[in-house]
Amino acid sequence: MNTFEDFKIKKTLLRAVVDLGFEKPSPIQQESYSAILAGADFVGIAQTGTGKTIAYLLPVLQDLTFSEQANPRVLVLAPTRELVIQIVEQIEKLTPYMNVRVLGVYGGSGNIASQRKAIVGGIDILVGTPRRVYDLALSKVLRLQSIKKLVIDEVDIMLDFGYKTQLKNIFEYLPAKRQNIMFSATMTTYVDELMDEFLVNPVKKTISISGTPLESIQQESYAVQNFYSKVNLLNHLLADKNAYHKVLIFVGTRIHADRLFELLKFGAEMSVIHSGKEQNHRTKAIEKFASGTSRILIATDVIARGIDIDKISTVISFDTPFYPENYIHRIGRTGRAGQTGKSILFHTPKETPLKEAIEGLMKYTIPANPWPKGVEVATQLAPEEQEKPIEPVEAPQKKSAKPKGASHHEKSAKNSKPKVAKKTYSDKMKEKFGKPIRRGDKIQNMKAKKRKK
Repeated sequence: MNTFEDFKIKKTLLRAVVDLGFEKPSPIQQESYSAILAGADFVGIAQTGTGKTIAYLLPVLQDLTFSEQANPRVLVLAPTRELVIQIVEQIEKLTPYMNVRVLGVYGGSGNIASQRKAIVGGIDILVGTPRRVYDLALSKVLRLQSIKKLVIDEVDIMLDFGYKTQLKNIFEYLPAKRQNIMFSATMTTYVDELMDEFLVNPVKKTISISGTPLESIQQESYAVQNFYSKVNLLNHLLADKNAYHKVLIFVGTRIHADRLFELLKFGAEMSVIHSGKEQNHRTKAIEKFASGTSRILIATDVIARGIDIDKISTVISFDTPFYPENYIHRIGRTGRAGQTGKSILFHTPKETPLKEAIEGLMKYTIPANPWPKGVEVATQLAPEEQEKPIEPVEAPQKKSAKPKGASHHEKSAKNSKPKVAKKTYSDKMKEKFGKPIRRGDKIQNMKAKKRKK
């Protein structure tokens, strides 16, 4: 099947595909269409940016018939809000000539009431993050007994995010008889465990090994001394607006994202996005970057899988990712749909082992660029780069008398008198008679006194 016409999809769906300008199906789309349409459990392993979303949406929409029932028949789970939004947008683009009701649900302040209302109104396809889907199912607003197809997108990163418990909880609400479809960029032990536990004789298609670098992406690297030297190098590179006209910069932490946003010299040309930002801010930042209003987007790995934006010229890994697979996901944001792209990796001496792990995964050595002339190597260190002084550990000392504090006071004169030990009866008798005399000898003592008289 070299063309979408070969798929023999219904005219309303084919018309939308033509409107979108899709000419030739990608390898994962070719391999997955017939298997999913046949109703078998399916696992697709393919590189980021190879069209996995279309790969499962086409057969799902082809098999979806018109219905006025209120409960959803297709459930798509995705790890991030951004990815949920983009899947919903993709479904809407594929169904302008079809009567399909789709809803995206995800966490956020004040949006659960509107999501509940939309669910009550009736939907065909529900796309959501596991936690929000489970919350809605738990409240009994969302009923999942009518689900015929379950799609888990980016299943590997979903398990990395710790969603395994939520997934198992959701499975308890689903009917036992359903089709399970999983897509992932990497094949991990967690994915294997999930397959063994919940899938029945799945059809598995692996299009490309996750560690294989995309041929359409030119990779480069720079050895950099520290954080502020990275900032200086980045300011130098981004000054060339023609070469770097749409740049996605990945950092390791939210702190680095905010600090880098403050230190770069490009003002309104930049946007920043991470999990600490409100949903409205995140959505606007992506919209500005997608429309070209801002040419630089600073992001963390949390949304590495949730950005599907065309014509990104360069992906820069400001921080070397801790997991080698994340590097593959990052660079997959560029060089998409047959276009060429560029990837640049910054690495400090401490990050060099991480770079070597990436190269080991890809079986490819990332070419190193020389340090540009005129770019200052900073001596200032970021707080997390500074070595904390080791304080000497003192030997334990013997407990000393407690100092007098507010709860201690001088004793009164009455209480200051020395204590006198009380004398027993036998002691008193011994002092008086020279020897102890028992109480029982009192009568004998009296007789002895009379005799002496």
